[in-house]
Amino acid sequence: MNESDPQTVQAVETTFAVIDVLQRRDGAGVTEIATELGLSKSSVHKHLATLVNQRCVVKDDGEYRLGLELFQYGSYVRDQYDVFHKAKPRVRELAEETGEMVWLIVEENGMAMYLFGDGGSLDINVDSLVGTWTHLHLNSGGKAILSELPEERVRAIVDDYGLPKRTSETITDVDDLLAELERTRERGYALNLEEDLKGIHAIGAPIVHRNEVQGALSIAGAATRLTEQRCHDEYADRLLTAVNDLELNLTYK
Repeated sequence: MNESDPQTVQAVETTFAVIDVLQRRDGAGVTEIATELGLSKSSVHKHLATLVNQRCVVKDDGEYRLGLELFQYGSYVRDQYDVFHKAKPRVRELAEETGEMVWLIVEENGMAMYLFGDGGSLDINVDSLVGTWTHLHLNSGGKAILSELPEERVRAIVDDYGLPKRTSETITDVDDLLAELERTRERGYALNLEEDLKGIHAIGAPIVHRNEVQGALSIAGAATRLTEQRCHDEYADRLLTAVNDLELNLTYK
């Protein structure tokens, strides 16, 4: 485990570290958790016992897994986003129209989270991505959000999280990113051309309400279908129309 910030409570940090291990491993035993975190088994057991008592963790055949109490908290948090409720029908409509994956993402503390998605006609489990974090520069929705932020904020996010490389196409230089964000502002949408995953293209547009970016909608699919030219010629208009309708719904709710 990393050294704690003097302003934080170490016991709470350890509890969340335990939760993180359980999520990544889809459940684990005391020994596994203790080994990964470099803690004693007795310490890990105390944290697990507390989490079980709070119904956040369940013990099953000697192994621990995350409990449904955490789902209650997550559902509550997502429900606080008005853009989530307003965007759901737009996401579903776009997915039905295009047959491709459609996502609503939001930014918090410099990272992007997939808040809602629809797989369209594709046999893809979008629920596996909902609730996960990603770097903003890696996808079209994230770049769309960044394009609405002041340059100093963009640079601060890069300072905090860097520009990790996922593929040979990933933008890894801050000046290149700023130039890409300028192009995004000029045309109203961002592209992701295999920058996050090889073989996947995406187009994303920011959702702006009362001069503040609320998130982004994006359409993603196989690069052979969702070609760069089709993104410009066909999907851009569909996406921008959906975003404009969504922004009106947010204004006149």
